[in-house]
Amino acid sequence: MTPLTRRDLLVATLTASVCLGLVGFMSSPPVAAVTPAAPKPIMGSMAFDWEKLIVKQTKAGESRSVCRAPTATLDELEMHVTTLNKGQAPHPPHQHADEELLIIKEGNVEAFVAGEWIKLGPGSVIFQAANIEHGIRNVGEGQATYHVIKWNSPGMLAKREAAKAASVK
Repeated sequence: MTPLTRRDLLVATLTASVCLGLVGFMSSPPVAAVTPAAPKPIMGSMAFDWEKLIVKQTKAGESRSVCRAPTATLDELEMHVTTLNKGQAPHPPHQHADEELLIIKEGNVEAFVAGEWIKLGPGSVIFQAANIEHGIRNVGEGQATYHVIKWNSPGMLAKREAAKAASVK
């Protein structure tokens, strides 16, 4: 019997390593399932041209998305503009963990704030605190348009995703 050479040992070691690596690779979940999504780039200073915002028709009127991205100090800043047709509301009063600011651009609305409906007109500002029921509806004779600025402080999105995952189980 011929003794094993260093070269034989090296080839055997490499072959075993490759084979074991392939077994581990074949039994592991797909890469997409274990690779976290790349974080969205942080939004810097920007200007948004009203004429260039895309108008999306809704059952209550229309909506314009302005942005939805992380910033240097927030997990997410989301801004949109909603136009409600006469007598319409985007949805019933609700609550969520995000805080939001609404600025009435045109028309007359009623805002559900701290348990009561308050009538407001152009230039009015509404702050909706986190986890407090709130809502808005158009009570004027024409359309009502308002800007919405929502934010998620650091850690809020991770908590929301963890709560969703826990509720699915």
